Amino acid sequence: MMVLAPGSADSKEKAIEIVGAGPAGLVCAIVLAKANRRVVVREWHQDVGHRFHDDFQGLENWSATQNVLDELADAGVAADFDHRSVTEGIVFDSHAKAHRVHGSKPLFYLLRRGTAPGTLDRALLDQARTAGAEVRFNDRVKRTTSSMILAGGPRRADIIAVGYVFETSMADGAWLAFGTELAPKGYAYLLVHRGRGTVASCMFSGFRDQAKYLGATVEYFKRHAGLEMNTPRGFGGFGNVRLPRTAMQAGNPVIGEHAGFQDALAGFGLRYAMRSGRLAAQSLISGADYTKAWREALQPDLRGGVVNRYLFNQTGPRGIDYLIGKLGSTDTGDALGQAYRLSFPKRLLLPLARFHYRNPLRDRSCSHNNCDCVWCQHGTHEIANT
Repeated sequence: MMVLAPGSADSKEKAIEIVGAGPAGLVCAIVLAKANRRVVVREWHQDVGHRFHDDFQGLENWSATQNVLDELADAGVAADFDHRSVTEGIVFDSHAKAHRVHGSKPLFYLLRRGTAPGTLDRALLDQARTAGAEVRFNDRVKRTTSSMILAGGPRRADIIAVGYVFETSMADGAWLAFGTELAPKGYAYLLVHRGRGTVASCMFSGFRDQAKYLGATVEYFKRHAGLEMNTPRGFGGFGNVRLPRTAMQAGNPVIGEHAGFQDALAGFGLRYAMRSGRLAAQSLISGADYTKAWREALQPDLRGGVVNRYLFNQTGPRGIDYLIGKLGSTDTGDALGQAYRLSFPKRLLLPLARFHYRNPLRDRSCSHNNCDCVWCQHGTHEIANT
């Protein structure tokens, strides 16, 4: 019997095909390749990180007791991408009063997305190839077959982010603001690190007026956070949020945003995406039930996010200000972690929250006619070609 070194697949073995080279697909490929499975990742774009523009994002660290970087290490994924732990920041209430939030452990890890060296996407691609996975670009999958894992990214836009990446002389920091004038049903954020920054409006509605909300967001942070932008470059992105039933399609596991694994409240989906990639890989390696695995590992927090979204939509500025004050008066990481636990009252609210959530978070301001919102510019084109 031939014994293979770790990461050396038998070339005669039928390849497991992963459709999509996002974080979910690449983590899945890394885990499979390190278990000596033959893996082919098929991506119809010409490079990784095609939806991103070297903008800052946050890898949240509050939804589980285990540090997210340790969770990745347990999956065999190294944190060799550029990242910085963030333990504090500023949240503005409806009166533009600044509240300092802080955690005893990192609230999130600041990282970059896109095609450049040092981004999460480039690092995962390099790790997948080093582990022995084959990654094919400009490779469009027209029909699914057996032995596939589907990781094709968002299928619709439930949330969009529009903003700028820029150079700046500002000090490092993280700022968050709420308000319908900045981001309908969402939030605005400003992230600065080592002379580079990202400012954006993250909205769940009002897509058609994205330029207006982005302009208001920039002016807000200029007034209240001292925003200074040099050589700004615009960007836009979108996300898909839903509660899947099985996360299976034609017998194939579906992972990441393709399955709708995304936080319904704030749109933090990176951790869910990479965790689902690991779970799908392990299900193929061990023969375990993928549906059972993701329901145990992801479903409670996803349901908690749905209830949180319902409560957020029902809460006015006064209620949000109260919650901001609570976050600033305690360990913010602990408070956020608790917010996603399905307590008894939240379990009682879940059926009502799901009833309101069942209708997709579709933006009714956009008719997709003569519109240049992020979804109309990019999303419908991508869906039509997948």
